[in-house]
Amino acid sequence: MASPDAPINPYPSFPPAVPSSPTSSNLFSSYINRFSKWRADLGLPNPGSVENLQKEVKATHLTNYAFDGGRADLTKSMSMNPLFQVTHSFALGSQTMQPSYNFGAIYATEHVFLQGGVDHDGNVSARVNQGWANGLVSKAQAQLSQTPGHTMLQLEQDYTGQDFNVNVKAVNPWPTDFTGVYIGSYLQSLTKNLACGTEWVYQRPTPSTSEMVATYLAKYTSSDKSWIATAQLQPAGIVQATYWHKLSEKVDFAADLQLVATPVRRDAVATLGAKYDLRLSTFRAQLDSTGKVSALLEQRFTPTFAFLVAGEIDHFKNSAKVGVGVMIESSALSQEEMEMQMQQMQMQQTLQTPQ
Repeated sequence: MASPDAPINPYPSFPPAVPSSPTSSNLFSSYINRFSKWRADLGLPNPGSVENLQKEVKATHLTNYAFDGGRADLTKSMSMNPLFQVTHSFALGSQTMQPSYNFGAIYATEHVFLQGGVDHDGNVSARVNQGWANGLVSKAQAQLSQTPGHTMLQLEQDYTGQDFNVNVKAVNPWPTDFTGVYIGSYLQSLTKNLACGTEWVYQRPTPSTSEMVATYLAKYTSSDKSWIATAQLQPAGIVQATYWHKLSEKVDFAADLQLVATPVRRDAVATLGAKYDLRLSTFRAQLDSTGKVSALLEQRFTPTFAFLVAGEIDHFKNSAKVGVGVMIESSALSQEEMEMQMQQMQMQQTLQTPQ
């Protein structure tokens, strides 16, 4: 008698699967992840942007604050959050500039910054900053002027990483023949104190002419952030070095050296400056190797009223300049609303500040 048929196995056995070899894309992604983790474990700080490489020195020296003649700035705040304020600026009696009037407005939120202005000649300027996620900021500046050659457009993209900063700019770009000025910069922290980088400027005024200039940068910050030294070098023979030191909570000192050693020109200028922050006033003093001695006093009598006095003596040219100005601020908000808005803004700034 024949034996019955064997039961059929509904789950047939298959040979074990052979693991697939990793693809090149997977290997590259794995290497990138390992490299990113290694950089994060180093704990390197962000070095800041190339544009702000000498921020502390410029804030101490009074080169960007000096003026002569009469000056008045009237500012009115309409709102604090979002920030909206308008400014009327008057200047007259200057030895180097014509009398002028400028109206400006600022609107700012957590991610958007808008600034615009118009002067008495009808020249219009505007600036837009848009912050995106993950340290990405888009910027645009424009100026419309009746003076030939003063109209300009600048487009900028800035990216702030954990330990580096990348920035690209295009000034008056023209898409058909690619004329304009193109700038790219990169600053990388190598250690917790030292950062190095480079900046490249490509100028193409006409389709048939172009020029490229490279600048190499270095920045050293002390461990306690009390002093900063920077250096910039161009292969053509141009060197700039700065040193900033916070001597105390209220006293800052800064030095700047600019050296030009090209075949057609040899020159050097050294500048020393100091800033004193008192309870209701700020005093800046500056001395350079060209024989100029200058000072600026900003005395704030009330939180909304400040009086400015500036002076400069050029010993080599036997000339002097004097400037007097006032700054008046007013607000459409009540005192309670202003205090509440200021507390909210300070809290937001504290939360947004990277640790």
